[in-house]
Parts: sequence; C-alpha cells; structure tokens
Amino acid sequence: MQIDPRLKDFRNFLWLTWQHLGLPEPTPVQYDLAAYLQNGPRRCVIEAFRGVGKSFVTSAFVIHQLLLDPSKNILVVSSSKQRADDFTTFTLRIIESMEILHHLRPREDQRKSKIAFDVGLAPPSQSPSVVSKGITSQITGSRADLIVADDVESANNSLTQTMRDKLSESVKEFDAVLKPDGRVVYLGTPQTEASLYASLPERGYEVRIWPARYPEARLREFYGARLAPMIADKLDKNPELVGKPTDPQRFSEIDLMEREMSFGRSGFSLQFMLDTSLSDLDRYPLRLSDAIITECEIDTAPEKLIWGKDKPCEDLPCVGLNGDRWYRAVASIGASSPKPYTGSVMAIDPSGRGTDETAFAVVKMLNGFLFVTEAGGLPGGYDERTLKELVDIASRQKVNHIVVESNFGDGMFTELLKPHLRAGHNCFIEEVRHSVQKEKRIIDTLEPVLNQHKLVIDSRVVQRDYETAKTSDKTLHYSLFYQMSRVVKARGALLHDDRLDALSIAVNYWTEQMAQDADEKIQAARQQAIDERLERFMEGRLIPKAREPEDYSWNNRR
Repeated sequence: MQIDPRLKDFRNFLWLTWQHLGLPEPTPVQYDLAAYLQNGPRRCVIEAFRGVGKSFVTSAFVIHQLLLDPSKNILVVSSSKQRADDFTTFTLRIIESMEILHHLRPREDQRKSKIAFDVGLAPPSQSPSVVSKGITSQITGSRADLIVADDVESANNSLTQTMRDKLSESVKEFDAVLKPDGRVVYLGTPQTEASLYASLPERGYEVRIWPARYPEARLREFYGARLAPMIADKLDKNPELVGKPTDPQRFSEIDLMEREMSFGRSGFSLQFMLDTSLSDLDRYPLRLSDAIITECEIDTAPEKLIWGKDKPCEDLPCVGLNGDRWYRAVASIGASSPKPYTGSVMAIDPSGRGTDETAFAVVKMLNGFLFVTEAGGLPGGYDERTLKELVDIASRQKVNHIVVESNFGDGMFTELLKPHLRAGHNCFIEEVRHSVQKEKRIIDTLEPVLNQHKLVIDSRVVQRDYETAKTSDKTLHYSLFYQMSRVVKARGALLHDDRLDALSIAVNYWTEQMAQDADEKIQAARQQAIDERLERFMEGRLIPKAREPEDYSWNNRR
C-alpha cells in the first residue's frame, strides 16, 4: 500500500499519533528520542528520565516499522509478562483506532490477542507480527527483526549478584532469535553501576542518555559521550542552563523540585538524572579508595600511615565500581625504623560445596592499623595439598594465631589441619561460629575500619588476587576486592564471598584492639625512650663508677 512520503519520517508519524490520542504535540526531547529510534545503531540503549514517555514513543515506533514494512516480526520483552502485554495491548489499540492504519488491522484468519497479533498485510509466518514476553519466559522459538527490551531490569530481578548474572544470561537469548540485520533496542533506567545496562557497551551497544536537568560538570563527565548531543550542544552554547529542565514542557523547574523532595536526593538522581554514581555510594558501603596501599614487610611496619588522595595507584588493577581507585600512603609518622607487629592472625574459611574456595587472609596489627599481608583462595577444601599450603603460608607469614570458620564440617577441618601445623608451624588455632547474616556481619566489621582508613593492604596482595581470579575459569567473582566493592546487606548479594568472609573474620579478631590510638602509642613509645635515656644519664652522673683499689705496696712506690 502506498503511504504518504511525509510519514516515512517517524517524527511526523509520532505527531499524527499524538494528535489522534488527544495529546499535546511531542516535546523536543520526545522528537529527539524518535529520531534516535529511527536512525540509531542496530544495537542501542535508551536511558531517559522517568515520565518522558519513552515506552509510548517506542510503541508508536513499532507501529511505524510495520507501516513501512508489514512483513517485520517484532518481539517485546519486559521484566514481567504483564508489562510486556501492556505494551502490545496499547500498540494494537492504536492500530485498530487510527483510520490511517486500517490496512494493518488483523484479519479474521490472523492472530489477534494482547500477547500476540498479526497485521493485515503480514505474510504467513510462524512468528506473530508483534509478540510480548517476560524476560524469564521462553524467548527462543520465534524470530524477530526488531527486539524491544522495555525495562527488562527491575529492582526485583537485580537485587543480588546471582539475579544480575541470571538476567545477563537471559538477554543473551536475543541473539538466538534475532534475524540477520535485525535490531535490538533497550529502554530502561539503571539501578546501579552493576546494572545490566552498564555492561551492554561491552557487547557492542551504544548508550544514549536524556536526563531531566542539564547536568553540572561532575555529572556531565560521568555521562561522557553517552549524553544526548541535543542536550550537550545546548549546554555548550549556554552554560547557564545547568540545573534547568531539559524538557520544560514535560516537567517544569518547580515540578522537578517537588519530585526531588518526594523521591529524595538519591531516588531523584537515579530516576530522573540517571546518575548511578550516587546510588553506588549509598548502596555499596565498602570502597577500595578508603584503604591504604603500601609494600608490607613480614615482621615490621611503620608506626602510623597517613591516608590521602595525593598518590593514586595507577599500576595496580582496580576491580572496584566506577570511579573507585587505589591510593598509596601519602606519608608515614613515627620512629625512623619500622616497629614489630603486635601480632599476626590468619583466618580460614573452608570450602563448602560446589565451586567454593578455601579462602584465607593474614592480617597483622600495629598501633591500631591492620595490615593485610596475604590473602587469597585455594581450590579444594580438605585435601592434603590445600592443608599443607595453608601451613606454608602461616609459616612464611609468621602467624601466631589461626581462626577457622566452623559453620561447616563441625570442626573437622580444624582437626585435619592440626597435625600439619604440629609438623610445619606450631601455633594456636581456634574455631569461630557465626549466627548473624553473613553480608551484614561482613559490612559491620569492615566498614568502620575502612572509613577510618585503618586497613593497609600490601600491593602484592592486590596483584595476586587479580591474577588468581583472572587466570582461572572463576572470573572476577572470586576476587577479594571485587567482592569487597560489591557486597550489600541483602542476603545472597554475591555469587561468591569466600575471600571477603575470610578477611572479615581476621579483621574481627583485632576489633577489640582497634581502640588503641596510633598517636598515643607513638607518644608513649617516645616518652619511654626519653625516660630510659634520662635514667641512664642520671646513673652515669650521680653514681660514681666503682674503681679498683690502689696498690700501695713497696714495689709499686719504687
């Protein structure tokens, strides 16, 4: 069927659809969304502020695609089946109600339901013209020229790392149903930096962002090239637009202020400014930047290390969240020579079942600072090789106390380790049992230490941790510092947490000692040294040295 050439531009069709629905003319942002939908790359992600109408615009785009080519097959996928059905229902109602689309109305012999329908001019096909699916449903089995992923990620299906991994695997099915030269369009609002949308650029997707306000310098730097050119160009021409609404016809400045008060700062930043950096800071309490990086010795350490951001550590791999990084100590205070550690503890989290590791961490203390001199994970749990290697580590690190997590095995691991300790490195060993939820216990233990910049990590530990995770089939989920930067208090937040749990057990051992203030320790040591020197001085000045009795014999006088 011949169509008006002007309707080949989707923006004109969008205007016509809005007129039919009794809506005001599309806003400049909606027109920009429409242009990107029509002319954007084959794989793209649209992130626009909440309430801009991206789902409505995309529904009209689906109809436009069928208007141009009724033979196309379109798959709509959402986080829930109900949401996907709502999308297709709205699309079908527009087709049936607009006179210009009468030739696309399903015939009596075609599929016609809210979950799947054909358009009038569509050739016979196993796949409907438009079909809706939930992300957890069976996606394979049909074919699609266009896949619309409308909010496939939600708070409910991305709460934990396990859920996020499952979602990440589910969307890979899109490639199995996509026709050659087909297209995938994501519509959504990311929940955190660990969001599915953050990983899509690595799979060849282009991300385009439309925030509700013109961003300030920090946020614009965070967006980078992802910021919509329409917004970036206007901001370049008039920097005074910072903080003003990008789509005042949709949301006025007062309206946005009211919504910010209602949502709260973090909620508004996430839903309207698409700023995941603030969300990450709130949700993920443990940050690598709060630790101090240095080269730790086995026996001694500086009396006090000063944390600061003057020395970013560029030579070490950083697996933290976006913007997180390592920092070296900016200075050390105290005696000119290092002091011996107060003690050295090794925590062991024995392997459970499946692909778990036997994780360990060696933490030493001096003046309230905790030094992580060795940490990692070993394959296996109760075999001879693993037990001997743990003893070798304890011997090399001169550990004088070993703490074993006993929640699994009822003390069997400890009993198996004791003979090896007696033969290789005889030290005290004890078991600990925890009843508090693991994620909460880990955060409650490590967060105060990191916030006070009392956790010192050997740079070699960071390097080895990255290498041992990357050189196996375990990937970074097994990395101690990957786990540290992504743990939250939700149960099952991490796919693996063995190494992080071992570190928290070792740090918890020293918790009672953390009340010691490094400055008081240094001052006490200085005062003791002064007292000792003064005492030696007084002994030498006031107490005459004993002399040998003089010999007054006749021979000597001669």
